[in-house]
Amino acid sequence: MYSKEDAIKVLKENNQEHVLKFYDELSEENKTDFLKQIENINWPDFKLIGGNESAARGEFSVPPAVELSEIEKRHDEFQAVGLEAIKKGEVAAVLLAGGMGTRLGFDLPKGCFNVGETRELYIFQCLINNLMDVVKQAGCFVPLYIMTSEKNDRATRAFFEEHDNFGYNSEYIKYFIQDMACAVDYSGKLLLEEKGRLATSPNGNGGWYASMVKAGLDKDLKSKGVKWINIFAVDNVCQRIADPVFVGATIAGGFQAGSKVVRKVDPKEKMGLLCLEDGKPSIVEYYEMSDEMAEAKAEDGSLLYKYGVILNYLFSLEKLDEIVNNNMMVHIVEKKIPHIDDEGNQVSPEEPNGYKFELLVLDMVHMMDSNLAFEVDRVREFAPIKNLHGVDSVDSARELLKKNGVVL
Repeated sequence: MYSKEDAIKVLKENNQEHVLKFYDELSEENKTDFLKQIENINWPDFKLIGGNESAARGEFSVPPAVELSEIEKRHDEFQAVGLEAIKKGEVAAVLLAGGMGTRLGFDLPKGCFNVGETRELYIFQCLINNLMDVVKQAGCFVPLYIMTSEKNDRATRAFFEEHDNFGYNSEYIKYFIQDMACAVDYSGKLLLEEKGRLATSPNGNGGWYASMVKAGLDKDLKSKGVKWINIFAVDNVCQRIADPVFVGATIAGGFQAGSKVVRKVDPKEKMGLLCLEDGKPSIVEYYEMSDEMAEAKAEDGSLLYKYGVILNYLFSLEKLDEIVNNNMMVHIVEKKIPHIDDEGNQVSPEEPNGYKFELLVLDMVHMMDSNLAFEVDRVREFAPIKNLHGVDSVDSARELLKKNGVVL
């Protein structure tokens, strides 16, 4: 545990002494928390400021994939392999649930949002219901790890407890808090969120496994005999989780990872595309694609690069351990960062005013030796809730839930 002297020394070495300006005004408890924050600063990130992150991309090609037609033909074969792995306890699920419902005009964790119309049906509940389908099919519970954030951890745990985990066995649920990364202004100076508290934000969707390791849950996974982890985002209410057919196809094909994908409906659709880059699994963002690449056609007339990722991945635990020990790339992202000024006054910027540091799951995919694109039906499995109305909204998700026979 850092002492004040330790903090002064490390801050001085990094030219960041200004953050201690209000230190003497703090309570003893706040001083302890603040010193803990300073101790956890990842200083190597700061060396990235001013660097050119947009390195040249490699040569793209079409990834190995199983399309809906092939999945239908080999359904029973894939399902048998997947169910065997689940019954052996080799598959775990990780819910990435660190976000708040701010964009929905909602001040609780996003998963607490009610999508029901005539009854209460929460986002978390939809996801647990989907996972319970597999539990019933396999005859055993799948270990579920829920990643929260500093901001929503308490509320998330309380919500699950209040609703009796929506029927999921509590012995199979564990929580962990996502690591936070510091925010800095454009000159690389640390910002304070308030007196005695650094401005921080979650360290990106690629930070989930490092956060599990920090919480000691890698040991829990290994003690259970887990070999595969299915990670999934909180906001897609129709996705299938620990899907035996997806798990089985990945294992049967000898892949280190699998990615659920949907077929793009339009060359300009704003989603990351799964491909190979210099022979390695990769995700290219829609804005990185040339018009030529976006519109290229396969022999059957469909788009050549057609598989959009939906943030539902299956990873080999053995490979994850290798990745977490080989530092992942840190991305610098411009953001609007609320903070206090030199006088302690609150500042709420209307334009970006600094940088946050994030790890991205797309880099985890790229660090795999092989990855299977597993196509799913958009209507059945792609109902993301990003907005209240319009595209990828509560409204569109409700329509898809109804199409899938869910009573709202």
